[in-house]
Amino acid sequence: MEKWIERGLVASRWVLAPFYIGLVISLFVVLLKFCQELIHYVGGAWSMSAEDTVTGVLEMVDLALLGSLILIVIFSGYENFVSKIDGAEHLSWPNWMTKVDFAGLKLKLLASIVLISAIQLLKGFMQVEKLSDRDLYWLVGIHMVFMVSGVLMAFSDLLQAKAGHPDD
Repeated sequence: MEKWIERGLVASRWVLAPFYIGLVISLFVVLLKFCQELIHYVGGAWSMSAEDTVTGVLEMVDLALLGSLILIVIFSGYENFVSKIDGAEHLSWPNWMTKVDFAGLKLKLLASIVLISAIQLLKGFMQVEKLSDRDLYWLVGIHMVFMVSGVLMAFSDLLQAKAGHPDD
């Protein structure tokens, strides 16, 4: 009975596979949004102010970072929780793709979120005349929460590594 339960529990990891397929679909949605922004940006380039130009570029960088974040979650999540990916046959694959452990995933995710938050904050400062002080305070506050969380998580992982404890 115990072996059947254990086999069932181990097999249940495949329930996550549709989530990762859904994330691949969401990656295509982000690509569509990126293409829309690019067309809008290029189409209005002649009439844009310098601030609008910077904001347009930041919007595309933001979407590119979001796409990268989704890709990191897809590969490392699948690799860590569903099944190992054999990268030996694919020499052109990035090195990190099959080597991100759970601690590395946490840090990469939080770093990406901090970067996205920083871009949102920078876009807010580029449009400072359009935003209220309250909106800017929220942008700064949220960004600081993400930064402090990232530092605390990195410090926690460092302490855990020094103590010789395995990752979560």
